[in-house]
Amino acid sequence: MTADARSVHTKRWAASLKASGVDVAVYSLYPASDTFFEEHDIRLYVFNLFTYKSNKGLKAALGAVVMHWRAVSDLKTVLRVESPDILHAHYATSFGLVAALTGFHPFIISVWGSDVYEFPYLSPVNMKAVKFIMDKADRVLSTSFAMAVHTSAFTDKMIDITPFGVDTALFRKIDDCSLYADRQFVIGNVKTLAPKYGIDVLIKAFKILRERNRTLSLKLVIVGDGPCRNDYVSLVEELGLSDEVEFVGRVPNNELPRYYNSFSVAVSLSRSESFGVVAVEAMACGCPVVVSDTDGFKEVVMDRVTGFVVPVDEPEIAAVAVQKFIDDPTLRERMGNEGIRHVKEMYSWDECVSKMISIYSDVRKSKGKNS
Repeated sequence: MTADARSVHTKRWAASLKASGVDVAVYSLYPASDTFFEEHDIRLYVFNLFTYKSNKGLKAALGAVVMHWRAVSDLKTVLRVESPDILHAHYATSFGLVAALTGFHPFIISVWGSDVYEFPYLSPVNMKAVKFIMDKADRVLSTSFAMAVHTSAFTDKMIDITPFGVDTALFRKIDDCSLYADRQFVIGNVKTLAPKYGIDVLIKAFKILRERNRTLSLKLVIVGDGPCRNDYVSLVEELGLSDEVEFVGRVPNNELPRYYNSFSVAVSLSRSESFGVVAVEAMACGCPVVVSDTDGFKEVVMDRVTGFVVPVDEPEIAAVAVQKFIDDPTLRERMGNEGIRHVKEMYSWDECVSKMISIYSDVRKSKGKNS
């Protein structure tokens, strides 16, 4: 796998495949942030590609070209050592490009989101690069049907759907697990604190709810970290909400169920979303959701069944949706139970891993026929 060693999704795929009998080695273009792969007996190779970003202008552009070619050479060396049956790149840009340029086959590419939604449209060169990567791939995978449709603009190949499912043994309903027993109603969010995820919209929606429910003990819990944290803290202070909004920071994946089980409702108002994994995690824990009508969320949330889908950048409408749970406490349990059922039926992690292994088997068979 060529994939980001820092990503929880990379870790989940690698560890689950390893546990299922697939011999996995990971090649990362970022240094690992912990000892996860060593602990799971997964071989990790690192090439620190993005050091060129400390430069500016032409020096940075030349640095990008030089470092990518060095990464290609380095990965070729790793491929000779490992002699894998399959090279699977997670994320089309950089990871996919470096893998494609090695010329190794069979080569699988998994698109993750911004690599097809944003990157290709930044320049004609980027567009050609993504089409080149897709052309070199023997199989193209997408985490959602919506993203597969978008990806079809860059390739006429069949696109398999391999969603980020959830481990329902970990993400499950836990009784008497509230971290905020002193509050009557808790609104939660688990996301990177970046502009695309609409945390500012959520804070404004919370302000509206605060003004409409003066006698209710409300709390907004924001789990995650990112480049806009200081901006969001300032917005909270500006709106006079400091006593009622908590910025938890980054939380390990295995601790997230405690938070989802403590939320009265999980609210995610992203401006862009390729696959709504946080909504799936929340629903698996029996927590109903309010989400924006981006492609990724609309695909995983059943509107008015497991939660409510609202327009992007509309804090007033989001507040109205959350208010429904405040006004009707039975709605949380009803939609929460529907969410559990929906996730078990559609997004079981074991099923996702089995599907990936099935794709690997098909690719190996095809290789045998063509060799």
